[in-house]
Amino acid sequence: MSESLYKRLGGTPGINAIANDLVDNHLSNPTISTRFTNADPEKLKKGAATFFITGTGGAACYEGKDMTSVHKNMNISAVEYMAALDDALDALDNNNVGQREKEEVLFILHSFRKEIMHV
Repeated sequence: MSESLYKRLGGTPGINAIANDLVDNHLSNPTISTRFTNADPEKLKKGAATFFITGTGGAACYEGKDMTSVHKNMNISAVEYMAALDDALDALDNNNVGQREKEEVLFILHSFRKEIMHV
């Protein structure tokens, strides 16, 4: 049996680094940065990390809202959604994540599309 995605992403330290880079990318991305004007970056990083840790097989317990609740009434466009995926890919690349793991993460993120866009 292969290791969990959690372990292959570097466990908690690896996922924390990826989440930190992801949020930093979102905050500096002109396509979506205005969505985070009043957000607490540290809270976003912690939420993203625990979401990833829980969703990839780690021990953390994500206690945040579900994707639809978080994005409700934001009317996120396809351009914004793709910008966020590009930010995720950049964060994965920045943390030397392997191709197989990148594909798995992007597949997971893409699976949330209907819960994020235009809700």
